[in-house]
Amino acid sequence: MTGVATAPAASIPRAANPTVASLTAAAAIAPLVWGSTYIVTTELLPPDRPMTASVLRAIPAGLILLAIAPGMPRPGWRLKTIALGILNIGAFFPLLFIAASRLPGGTAAVVGSLQPLIIGGLSTGLGWHRPPAKQMLWSSIAVVGVAMITLTGRISIDPFGLAAAIAGTTSMAGGLLLTRRWRLPPDVSPLNSTAWQLLIGGTLIIPLIGVYDVSAWPIDGAAILGYTWLTVVGAAVAYAVWLRGARSLPSTNMALLGLLSPLTAAALGWIILDQSMSALQSLGFVTALVGSIAGQLHGQSR
Repeated sequence: MTGVATAPAASIPRAANPTVASLTAAAAIAPLVWGSTYIVTTELLPPDRPMTASVLRAIPAGLILLAIAPGMPRPGWRLKTIALGILNIGAFFPLLFIAASRLPGGTAAVVGSLQPLIIGGLSTGLGWHRPPAKQMLWSSIAVVGVAMITLTGRISIDPFGLAAAIAGTTSMAGGLLLTRRWRLPPDVSPLNSTAWQLLIGGTLIIPLIGVYDVSAWPIDGAAILGYTWLTVVGAAVAYAVWLRGARSLPSTNMALLGLLSPLTAAALGWIILDQSMSALQSLGFVTALVGSIAGQLHGQSR
């Protein structure tokens, strides 16, 4: 396939080299925004249209970023872009929604919070990097905190839903590891790479709309507002800063940042939906936050 090569790096304005703290703060924007997905979906979007929401979240966002940084992926980068688009978007989004529809929300959140440990296991097993033992310990503490927040009452486990949750978490973990390992060639725009990942992943989800989205699809002002938020902020902005951090920061650190998503969801439910939090859940919130921050500090010191 031929096409116009991505604009060389010299033609793209670049800021001075960012510090680890600034990269971490910018990357943290993504899980904080993603934590709003639950409340936006339940309060603004038409029900039972998860794949429609995934496609409208990914493809328009990809087109926005492509308009900012136009061009085709360079020939040596196309297969890698496809692989990252599948892992970060095309596989992760459907698996996430399947798990959420078949498992209690708390169980799905706990499986997702295992991502730092999965990344540690994968990177160690592949001989790429061994995360510090203290960072893995703090990651485990953070998982316990998420469990304290989300696991309430009797738990019923659907095997297919559990498998989808594990596969989705592993897919995103693999995407983080490869994003970090492959980085970007010097003449490839980060926004262009992110755009094509969103477009590839979103396109792969389109056939699933006819399988999972069988309910009516009413569109009103609230739905337009919700889809706009998920597209512009939840995908275009969030994935741009998330993948930027994933190329520069240790993958385990990025996964620990991901724990901010269920914490944000819990906080928004408490603030906006007036959902009460028990003493155990409040303790779990603090535990997960401390585990995530301490894990970040140990990873950065290494």
